[in-house]
Amino acid sequence: MEMKTYIIYKPYGMLSQFTREIESHVTLKDLDYDFEIDVYPVGRLDSDSEGLLMLSNDKSLNQKLLSPKSKSPKTYHIQVEGEPSDSALQLIRDGVMIRIKGKTIKTQPCQISRITDLPELPPRIPPIRVRKAIPTTWLAITLTEGKNRQVRRMLATINHPVLRLIRTQLAGFEIGKSPLYDLKSGQIIDISKFKINL
Repeated sequence: MEMKTYIIYKPYGMLSQFTREIESHVTLKDLDYDFEIDVYPVGRLDSDSEGLLMLSNDKSLNQKLLSPKSKSPKTYHIQVEGEPSDSALQLIRDGVMIRIKGKTIKTQPCQISRITDLPELPPRIPPIRVRKAIPTTWLAITLTEGKNRQVRRMLATINHPVLRLIRTQLAGFEIGKSPLYDLKSGQIIDISKFKINL
């Protein structure tokens, strides 16, 4: 069996799966590409998150990318409401208490910083709702874990709701760098011949 691996820029509003739960859902099946029948997503992004999602028929990738032991870094660019203070960002770096499925857990230490030079990113459709009286801030956060809606839950603990969340780096691949130059929303790139850093 030929091993095939792809990276896509998952658009806002799309589910990270091929099956429709209800007719109105937009899924990976709606992408204009004829994937091999045994190719599936490696991990996921929530429907209201965007950015890099890996698809593959190499089942070992799932374990390597998602296992807590692998500590594979994933970077997200997030637009938040308001302007977080240095002390608030330090709380995120050190780990905060969040609730997942009724349990309270402390997140692992991570990297987070303000972004001044935002890379070229596809526009979100629909665009975020802007409130003129409240400024927004772009941040970059790198995690080595990936719990359900973790980034949003973390930023909520410091009272800065996430307006837009984009995964920009995954398994050594990064938006704006080869082979992901000028990546468009919904675009699919075959990375089968590239080294995957896990």
